[in-house]
Amino acid sequence: MAAPFEPVITTDAELRAVYRPPGEVVCQKVQPRLDGHARAFIAAAPFVLVGTTSPDGTGDVSPKGGPPGFVAVLDDERLAIPDLSGNNLLDSISNIVHGSGVGLLFLVPGVEETLRVNGHACVTTSPGVLDECTVKDRRPKAAVGVTVTQQYMHCGKALRRSGLWEADEWPDRSVLPSLGSVLRDQMVALRALQVEQIDEMLETDYAATLWQPGGDG
Repeated sequence: MAAPFEPVITTDAELRAVYRPPGEVVCQKVQPRLDGHARAFIAAAPFVLVGTTSPDGTGDVSPKGGPPGFVAVLDDERLAIPDLSGNNLLDSISNIVHGSGVGLLFLVPGVEETLRVNGHACVTTSPGVLDECTVKDRRPKAAVGVTVTQQYMHCGKALRRSGLWEADEWPDRSVLPSLGSVLRDQMVALRALQVEQIDEMLETDYAATLWQPGGDG
């Protein structure tokens, strides 16, 4: 049995007894709206992590990807993320419908710094917004709208420590199971199939649905 998480920090005062206050320069980098630098980074980013919270407090992070600039910047305070095909569990979108805020982490391949954007979120079917969110000539059925309250560049320490963009640091793919192997072990309905069959089915699905709007397929 795992040991309990004790002692637990429960107040700001206890937290600051462990961590030093942020410097003045660090505090100044937090901006209330999207400036030209943030816009340029979003335009170059093909990948963003979307963090939300469920009504019971459970956290969720969902990856979203597309061509660089697939996230549409509508103005200095608003952006929109097209909803493309997924597993239809709708974890993050459901959280947003139930009132969750949103935290975004934009990544650009080869760049160690990341862009953090926090704000209020909604799920929108606004025709004008969906037009702006068209990807690969596919217009989504819905998009996540974000009203920005904070944005700032995050230093590259985490990515530098991880060697994320360093090919020499990448693991040998053979030491990890394929998704088909994982799903076969986890899902009774797939036990009768060979791992290779499941992997082939997954690749076929990728090819058929990669650019479909969410909810299709």
